[in-house]
Amino acid sequence: MGNALRFLYANCCKPTTSDDHQQSTVGVSALSHDLFHFENTSQVPEGLSRHVVSSKKAQANWYRKLIDAWKEARPAPRTPEEAAGLVILTLKGHKKADVEGLLTFYGLPLSHTPVEVPVQPPPTSLPHGVQYEIHTLPVDEKAVADGDTVTVYVSTADPRESSRVPSNLHTVAAHRAEARSRRNYEEADALHKQIIDAGYRMIPFENGEILAKKYRIRLRGIDAPESKMPYGKEAKTELTKIVQGKSLRVLIYG
Repeated sequence: MGNALRFLYANCCKPTTSDDHQQSTVGVSALSHDLFHFENTSQVPEGLSRHVVSSKKAQANWYRKLIDAWKEARPAPRTPEEAAGLVILTLKGHKKADVEGLLTFYGLPLSHTPVEVPVQPPPTSLPHGVQYEIHTLPVDEKAVADGDTVTVYVSTADPRESSRVPSNLHTVAAHRAEARSRRNYEEADALHKQIIDAGYRMIPFENGEILAKKYRIRLRGIDAPESKMPYGKEAKTELTKIVQGKSLRVLIYG
């Protein structure tokens, strides 16, 4: 198993029976214990089905995804909030009842408000020729156009972006959220179109949304074939494997 899971399991978890699962191990330690157990047995925890609506086959798929995400996390989650964030982000697109049921099963917090994305401090120096850098939100697989082009989004909480947001855009975003709460989706869609036309988008993040700036990135030093050219699909697939679901540090040369 990955070092992150082994370390956390060794330091935080003690094996338990299914009867005392939620009483004696909750939160981060319980989740890491069950991920460790699943990778060795392919068995999801007993009692989970009482909290979720999908089948055990679907549950097994969640645990495979969570194992991969946990291994890639740097550092591995140590607080309930960090573990909940990883679960929500990894299972984005799955049924809300399943995600919330899984969080409840482990006693992890349910977040219903927009999340403040931590901003990474800029490095003291940049490689020669770099004008500036951006830190993106996790990349969706649909954002990869071909083997050398990808669309990314940067949170407007980033200091560089916050000073560039049009003055009325936060107001439009707030009105859209209000329209959605009233289930007036026609008005909400019209307001979102204003946001998109300005080069921004409301991006789902955990159980909320954040306002983000859109960038279309062409990779430097790479001339991959277009999608309809020979090996174009393969080039797109390989780039997707590299960036899908990851937050990127992008160095801008021009």
